[in-house]
Amino acid sequence: MSWTSGIVVYVMTWWLVFFMALPIGVKPPHEEGAQAEIGHEAGAPVRPRLFKKVLAATVISGLITALIYWVIVSDVISFRNS
Repeated sequence: MSWTSGIVVYVMTWWLVFFMALPIGVKPPHEEGAQAEIGHEAGAPVRPRLFKKVLAATVISGLITALIYWVIVSDVISFRNS
């Protein structure tokens, strides 16, 4: 796997993991007993915890990319005609 392929795999896995992590642990104001502020969407989360989700997406996608790299380099699954 070349560097450009590795970067593409990492970016794709990062976005997938990030979007999967977005709905985890979020609660709209009415579930916490509060009212949405004027001008805010009623379903918008009170504390989205984006920094934790970005950090988790970075670590998890790094591990997934390393696993994909290992699978390709070790020829566990061969993508080449032999």
